[in-house]
Amino acid sequence: MTEGMNEIVRGALVIARRDFNALIRSRAFIFFLITPVIMLGIALAAGNVGSHMAKPDLARTIAVAMPDGDVARLIAAQRRLKAIVPDFPMLETGRAESASGDLLLAGSLRSPVLHADAQDAQALGDEVRLLVDTARQSEDAVAAPLAIRLKPARPHPAAPVDRSATAQLGQMCLFLATMLLAGMVLSNLVEEKANKIIEILTASIPMEAIFLGKLFAMLGMALIAIAVWTALGGAIALLAGSALPAVPAPAVGWPLFVALGFVYFSSAYLLLGSLYLGIGAMAATVRDVQTLSMPVSMGQVGIFLFANYATARPGTLIEGVACLFPFSSPFALMARAAQFPALWPHLVLLLWQALCTWLIIRAGTAMFRRNVMKSRGMGRRAGGRRGRVQPS
Repeated sequence: MTEGMNEIVRGALVIARRDFNALIRSRAFIFFLITPVIMLGIALAAGNVGSHMAKPDLARTIAVAMPDGDVARLIAAQRRLKAIVPDFPMLETGRAESASGDLLLAGSLRSPVLHADAQDAQALGDEVRLLVDTARQSEDAVAAPLAIRLKPARPHPAAPVDRSATAQLGQMCLFLATMLLAGMVLSNLVEEKANKIIEILTASIPMEAIFLGKLFAMLGMALIAIAVWTALGGAIALLAGSALPAVPAPAVGWPLFVALGFVYFSSAYLLLGSLYLGIGAMAATVRDVQTLSMPVSMGQVGIFLFANYATARPGTLIEGVACLFPFSSPFALMARAAQFPALWPHLVLLLWQALCTWLIIRAGTAMFRRNVMKSRGMGRRAGGRRGRVQPS
């Protein structure tokens, strides 16, 4: 038993080193790194334009709660200023609060009071003073200057709600990275089957070692891509500074949450990649790969939605099922790391995911021997006569 496992490990290291070097040194890998960055930039630009088109600028509307005569004079003053400054704020009358609930001009023209938070008071304070001074032009009596009363800071949402948003963000990033990178495993084995290379490898290396080596070579390439994209995202975040929306801190803290993100990406990649390897081993052409992989890809979308649904119900039976089912477990546990500080469930379920990955690989290699190797008359040679593995 020990000798067989040593042979599998040695063979997997040979295959992994061979495939990893071939992947990293190819020109396609550079284009692979650049393409998602370009797509993300286009998506962010389109989203920014769409948000400006879809949402009115609520901070440019000022609610007015004054006597009718003062309101009429303010409206007339606003129209005159609007003709000179087209983006001058609009007025909203008849309500005690503005549409955004932040700006309210109350009192009277002789003693006006602007109720606003600190940010809006700094942005629109001068424009409100100009509006009041313009409306007072026909007034001879002495009037008090505009008084600004700052509203108290709004209370932050409860911690579970904040952490739920962080959990969903972590799940989304994990899902997108897995679906983007795991699909590359499919075509790798098909190419070597078409070139008859797989038949040479199986004569000297256990089939499990071939599957493991290819899987970990692709995982190494994927982790390099994730590290490059993470570093680029961190640089953008540092340059943007406070312009980015604040994300609530996860329960386990940011350093451990990011580390768990890499661990769960590796686990999800190995689980899905082992399944894809089995499909690639059974497929004869690239067209067969696309046909057989479509149900798996659609099922993975459903699994992600199930894990996302369970995230909103922590501590329930649904969340427990999502954590135990191997394909949804990385996504559910990623959310759990954002919501709960306990670490022991992660250690236990990571071992469970590793066991499931090995079982899927064994099942894939068994189907490959039975349906592919024996149909080519190589079942006895691949299963019995193997030479010593030589490092390449």
